Amino acid sequence: MNRILVSWIGGSDLAANLEEDARSGLRGPVQSTLLANKFSKAYLLYNYPMDQVAPYLEWLKKEVPDTVIQAIHCKLSSPIHFGDIHQAADEILSNISNNHQEASLNILLSPGTPAMQAVWILLGKTRYPAVFYQSSVEQGVQKIDIPFDIAAEYIPQANKITSSQLVQLTNQAIPPNAAFNDILTRNHRMNILKAQAQVLAQKDVPVLINGETGTGKELFARAIHNASPRLDKPFIAVNCGAFPRELVDSILFGHKKGAFTGAVADKLGVFEQANGGTLFLDEFGELEPDVQVRLLRVLQEGTFTPVGGTQEQSVDVRIITATHRNLIDAIAQGKFREDLFFRIAVGVLNLPPLRERDGDISFLTNLILTGIAEKDISLNSKNISAGARNVILKHPWRGNIRELHSTILRAAIWSQGDSISAEDMQQALFQIPGKGGDFTGRDISQGIDIQEIIGEMTRQYISEALTKTNNNKTRAAELLGLKNYQTLNNWMEKYGIK
Repeated sequence: MNRILVSWIGGSDLAANLEEDARSGLRGPVQSTLLANKFSKAYLLYNYPMDQVAPYLEWLKKEVPDTVIQAIHCKLSSPIHFGDIHQAADEILSNISNNHQEASLNILLSPGTPAMQAVWILLGKTRYPAVFYQSSVEQGVQKIDIPFDIAAEYIPQANKITSSQLVQLTNQAIPPNAAFNDILTRNHRMNILKAQAQVLAQKDVPVLINGETGTGKELFARAIHNASPRLDKPFIAVNCGAFPRELVDSILFGHKKGAFTGAVADKLGVFEQANGGTLFLDEFGELEPDVQVRLLRVLQEGTFTPVGGTQEQSVDVRIITATHRNLIDAIAQGKFREDLFFRIAVGVLNLPPLRERDGDISFLTNLILTGIAEKDISLNSKNISAGARNVILKHPWRGNIRELHSTILRAAIWSQGDSISAEDMQQALFQIPGKGGDFTGRDISQGIDIQEIIGEMTRQYISEALTKTNNNKTRAAELLGLKNYQTLNNWMEKYGIK
């Protein structure tokens, strides 16, 4: 297996090729480590002027000809600036992890400032598991063990979040007066989406919100309505996936008394209920094609006829739709009308799943645990151990924030002590199968989409393999019977797996 060494270049390294040090036999930590152990490649970070580093690199390559040396200049505002150091170190370790997945990562701690050493330990004990070395004149080169665990993200608890926001998050309910401040995040991409949604709120155009279940689609929809000129008018939310087929028209457009058996009185449909305000149609992709046709007419002309009625009625409604489906694929398969799609997809927001919201998992974990403690005094001493946090960060969270909330609540209830352990968290997790669950139990008499089933099965097993191998593509490919991780990359790209 290839072994890669990563290190900063320190002052004692640069002095090692000076004439007086060479005569005395003194070596810097980098040279000593490369001579004492066999490494195929060394990535050396530096913040010194190039005229000081270039002679050293030329000399070092001659001293260790069997190791490929790659030097990377890192522009630091200060050699003790944690933010700059973390950014530089994280970037190089991320590149190594992606480009040398089969290699063993080794970090030399000795060169550099204490801040540099601290960042190496944080990253090497969490995101990029590594073997650590140190080198000194007195004790030589040593492999060292750091005998403690570190949670993979340290994010201070947010003291500025209001109680109402915590209650909202804990209860998993969308408050009627939801605003953009209620969308809690530290993720840059989510903050951009919040800014875009605030712009859309002022424009009276249809909005389509894409996202997995539990990503906050209705929260965004309510915030858009509450920030719009329609604020004082109704906000009506309905789930299109829950419509009984025979009652769809009645739910959408209302009915007149006697229109069908059981219609004992006139009833307003959701369009009329939302007149002047906003109609939020969740799971919009579940509507049948024949319903899509009738819906398109309302959106185009602003008129509809109740079931059993004879006169058209006008309506002024802003439409916000949401779906977890890829409607472009549905159009290609003939399951969704193209003209309806372009009518609703004027303002489009693509909400990322929780697993792609860097920084938010630990942030929301803290908020959820705080909210649980406020609601139940018996849980107010609970804290989450480093091991449990690492379990949380590695889980795919297909149910997103809803799943995160229920899992933390279960773990808090089940844990025996004040600290929620990794075992407690593992016990609280549900291993949710991929979409569709049993791929062999479909009723073919009702018609199936075999390409979609193949895609579902592929996405499920690749995700499971990556989870079990901590995202090591080489090992995941072996579990899946694929030739190598390049083949796995091709499958992931084909089926949109990140």
